[in-house]
Amino acid sequence: MSLDIHITQLASPAGDLLRSLHIHVPDGKVHTLMGPSGCGKSSVLAAVCGTLDHGMLWDGRVTLHDQRIESLPVQARRVGLLFQDDLLFAHMTVRENLLFAVPAGERQARERAVEAALDDVEMREFLHANPARLSGGQRARVALARALLAQPRCLLLDEPFSKLDAALRERMRALVFGLVAQRAIPALLVTHDLADVADPQHLTRLDTAGAV
Repeated sequence: MSLDIHITQLASPAGDLLRSLHIHVPDGKVHTLMGPSGCGKSSVLAAVCGTLDHGMLWDGRVTLHDQRIESLPVQARRVGLLFQDDLLFAHMTVRENLLFAVPAGERQARERAVEAALDDVEMREFLHANPARLSGGQRARVALARALLAQPRCLLLDEPFSKLDAALRERMRALVFGLVAQRAIPALLVTHDLADVADPQHLTRLDTAGAV
């Protein structure tokens, strides 16, 4: 089981971004994409989750756990997303933010799933907190819990640590990588920081000329 990305061509209206890109991400591993701004890193993530801008041209395929997903609707792909901004709903408590991500089902089971997710990120005591009163690191942990509660089959990470200070960044990185391994899901990470690389054997560098 894995995430496999084959991109023959990825282009914006301004020209080619990438050609002949192949990435294989085994379950439980984090594969890192690095390169200068504008080289197509975030566009690769968008191609996987199905949110590429309409003006983009791309040719390729995405296989997740032996299923081709590039033609599926976004909601059917079951791809989790974590960004540098936490995107929590300001009008909801932590509990309500997390319940929003839990699949439909029996109410008590959904509540238990939320509590377990907060235990995973060491935030149980903040169940009824207002997200606006949380620190940046606490909000990042809630966002991670919400992403995982949707039971994604893979996780896409678009510079999720970039706004955290150095010490918090290290702890958050260890938490995310540990949960990816524990859940045995493939993860694709975009970053500019070499310290974020989980495994040098799972690293792809892109450049602005579209070469890999």
